[in-house]
Amino acid sequence: MSKVAELLLIYTGGTIGMVEDAESGALHPLNFDQLEKEIPELKKLECNITVKSLKVPIDSSNMSIIIWRELLELIEENYSEFDGFVIMHGSDTMAYTASAISFLLENVNKPIIFTGSQLPIGKIRTDGKENLITAIEIAAARENGRPIVPEVALYFEYSLYRANRTTKVSAENFEAFQSPNYPLLAEAGVHIKYNRYAIRKWEDARLIARKNIIDNVASIKVFPGLRRDVFQAIANLPSLKGLILETFGSGNVPSDSWFAEEITGLNERGVIVLNVTQCTTGSVIQGKYETGVHLEQAGVISGRDMTFEAAITKLMYLLSCDELTAMEKINYVNVNIRGEIS
Repeated sequence: MSKVAELLLIYTGGTIGMVEDAESGALHPLNFDQLEKEIPELKKLECNITVKSLKVPIDSSNMSIIIWRELLELIEENYSEFDGFVIMHGSDTMAYTASAISFLLENVNKPIIFTGSQLPIGKIRTDGKENLITAIEIAAARENGRPIVPEVALYFEYSLYRANRTTKVSAENFEAFQSPNYPLLAEAGVHIKYNRYAIRKWEDARLIARKNIIDNVASIKVFPGLRRDVFQAIANLPSLKGLILETFGSGNVPSDSWFAEEITGLNERGVIVLNVTQCTTGSVIQGKYETGVHLEQAGVISGRDMTFEAAITKLMYLLSCDELTAMEKINYVNVNIRGEIS
């Protein structure tokens, strides 16, 4: 007889954990000791669930590296005791947190599934129940004694995505997330169909949690009429270590001479400058047009087809790797290290 999966459910806050007061109609946080009362279907799942919550559950708009560190500690401390993890998280910043955890946890070989909802779990039409139940089922799924999804992933509205490939695209539709440049890891219908070719392979390695997160990073979204003094307001920050340029199309910016001058100055200061496209799908190809060639010449690194969420959190991760030289950090920026780049 196969061992029943032991899962740790971590509640960070957000819409999914809210219930409606029967008399006043006001929303309040769910008491997770009463989780099975709200979702009796959990009793039918073939797994044992332990529930832990952040010290202070938050609205996901208040997410910070302090909370990421708390999450890392919870997972690291409990990693050997559980077969999988499900993290309930507000949807607004879920793609950021899921991407960050995918980088900051090295050598993951167990399911760490993020999920949330657009409607509170206590609402009649909530999407939270299905999202949570299926996320738990995926986290518990094993084959030949090994987890089917041994990576950090995000489940929402019948779709399982690689965490660092996701972005939130809708504030009101149940289909709130997309993975623009990578296929789904699984689709939930009558059965859960796993796209095994898209799932990272299981590896036997010791988990490493990077909790010394460097957040001296920033981004500038390029737009027609961007002025040099506006650019400098961010680029000249003395503590800046990494900058993301959100560019047009396949990685293009205006060909004004000052742009290249500012980028060259950033490189001379040792600031890593990464180019990601503003487009939802597609990839940065800096040499495709003349308006992208001068970025290449100035030392900007192509982010290829990374999402913005993956790019910003990957920079934080690489900057925290003290054992890497400055050149090694630069070299790793557009190397696929967690499945974030095609």
